[in-house]
Amino acid sequence: MRNGSLAKFLLKNSRPNWYERTRIALGIAEGLCYLHEQCNSRIIHCDIKPENILLDDTFSARISDFGLSKLLKNDQSRTTTAIRGTKGYVAPEWFKNMAITIKVDVYSFGILLLEVICCRKNFEQDVEEEEEMILADWVYDCYKSGTLHCLVEKDEEAMKDMKKVKKFVMIAIWCIQEDPSLRPMMKKVIQMTEGAVEVPVPPDPSSFLSSI
Repeated sequence: MRNGSLAKFLLKNSRPNWYERTRIALGIAEGLCYLHEQCNSRIIHCDIKPENILLDDTFSARISDFGLSKLLKNDQSRTTTAIRGTKGYVAPEWFKNMAITIKVDVYSFGILLLEVICCRKNFEQDVEEEEEMILADWVYDCYKSGTLHCLVEKDEEAMKDMKKVKKFVMIAIWCIQEDPSLRPMMKKVIQMTEGAVEVPVPPDPSSFLSSI
């Protein structure tokens, strides 16, 4: 794809604009919704991360690299398989010998969405403040303390759109819940993103964060 991967796009020297990032996030959600709910057979991608999202000529998101994906039969909603995916994006149920559902992709999307909001990796060791190393931890702390502006303080466009920043953060927190049943389906993620459905206050995901 002409504009490379989302990973390179997010981490380039000049920060991508807020509108482009929100549009890309919605595009990824729509792609996952298609795989999970609109294909004849459900597809679990199993490796959703910025490196596997490619951007075309118009910076529309394209999900790529289906090497680890699992195809579910029509009568299947879950499957069992060895751990697949990339560290930092792998849902906690992979480590608990639980059956895997499409909700593992929802979890990975939640982590990716936080990276899109903040224009940084989900784990960064070289940060001034230790509490900022794990992105999901830091984001929830900022959400809980009402200091979400800290996440986008160098992003003038996002700073002017804090209502949407908060909404996207809340959606991401829902997506990274430890209990897969609490995570929304991607169709609902789209509806919340577009404003068709209100985003309820998410539970604290810290039980997940302390278990890995």
